[in-house]
Amino acid sequence: MDIKDLKLLIKLVTETDITEFEMDNSDEKIIIKRGHKPEYITVAAPVAQQYAPPGYQSAPVAAPAAAAAPLAPVADAGDTLNSPIVGTFYAAPGPDAAAYVAVGQVVEKGQVLCIVEAMKLMNEIEAECKCKILKICKDNAQAVEFGDPLFVIQKL
Repeated sequence: MDIKDLKLLIKLVTETDITEFEMDNSDEKIIIKRGHKPEYITVAAPVAQQYAPPGYQSAPVAAPAAAAAPLAPVADAGDTLNSPIVGTFYAAPGPDAAAYVAVGQVVEKGQVLCIVEAMKLMNEIEAECKCKILKICKDNAQAVEFGDPLFVIQKL
């Protein structure tokens, strides 16, 4: 095969979607490959680690009956009402509105204590029981993490 025929053969291969051409006869063998050989790289994924806030202990999952934050006991000072989600703490329904609760106030079960905004959703945090507010742990518009204490309360 002369160079003219070889150029014509290469042109035919490059103008089509053929990636490999092989011709073999008694006198010669021609192999034309287009592109590059795909390179496969295998990477091991990092081992997933689970995050648990300080003091968090795994417990069996209960039915989602109550939407209020979990209570965790605190030594002699009362109980803490912790944030059930990550978000932004708001003490009032709006910037010019009065706060939902104040220190020393007695609240009834189901009464809204604050809002935790998460992804533009306003989640009302309600009291799980009748209690007295001993301390408000977060400032208005402060970021909160899962399990962060929002209030210190005394159950009544």
